[in-house]
Amino acid sequence: MNNPLVSIIVPCYNQAQYLGEALQSVLDQTYTNWECIVVNDGSPDETEIIAKQWAEKDFRFKYVFKENGGLSSARNAGIAIAKGEFILPLDADDKIGNVYTSLAMKAFQEDPNLQLVYCKAEKFGREIGSWILPDFSLYELARQNMIFCSTFFRKHEWERVGGYDINMIYGWEDWEFWISMLKNRGLVKCLDEVGFYYRVKKVSMIKMIEEKNQQKILEYVGIKHADFFIKQFGSFWFMDDQLNMLKRENEANLKSEKFVIDLFCETFFSFSFFGIYKKK
Repeated sequence: MNNPLVSIIVPCYNQAQYLGEALQSVLDQTYTNWECIVVNDGSPDETEIIAKQWAEKDFRFKYVFKENGGLSSARNAGIAIAKGEFILPLDADDKIGNVYTSLAMKAFQEDPNLQLVYCKAEKFGREIGSWILPDFSLYELARQNMIFCSTFFRKHEWERVGGYDINMIYGWEDWEFWISMLKNRGLVKCLDEVGFYYRVKKVSMIKMIEEKNQQKILEYVGIKHADFFIKQFGSFWFMDDQLNMLKRENEANLKSEKFVIDLFCETFFSFSFFGIYKKK
């Protein structure tokens, strides 16, 4: 555990223009025992050229091509061939701070029972400043995701939950993955230091998710992890009462993205189990 290998997984699809910055942030790590696997998810741009240039620059960079299958599929492909005990996903348009890996490995060494280690984050690009996220708790995780993708975990945890769910093709795959990993035991540490830099672009993935696809995501996650949501919120009837009250209090915000996320349980409730129970 003194110097474990860390595998940094960088899926790339139409992000070649940012890939160099992401990989430079990996190269700048003060922790040196890492490998970085760039997964070309069938990208039509210059991802292959750029990735191979970095592989020639430093043997720790590796390149793999696969047919396009989406972000979950690309991450799984990279993790499957990773040799590291620890995994860090990194989107090709984001960056990590140079001491992030060192601090994370120290945290795992100090508490071997940790399942996830993440950090404070900042935004850059079209927006700059601190990215303020709620503190982690299983209850809060049931309401919304507060853990970004670039979070450290052990490879055997990925194996235990069956990897990223390739059915999550419309987004929010991180949220579902964290629920799968943590719902029975949530041992998480957030470092005090800023170690993750999230690029804000004109069109983000979350903004591209149409309302009908949001509903598909929420219904799917709600059914798959019904045990988790019931454990956090109580019975279906209690959830219905609480969320109807919340909906009335926030009537003006019904169309906002944040409110859609906050009302996850109501969507799950309406689309799946409550409808079934109510008919009986």
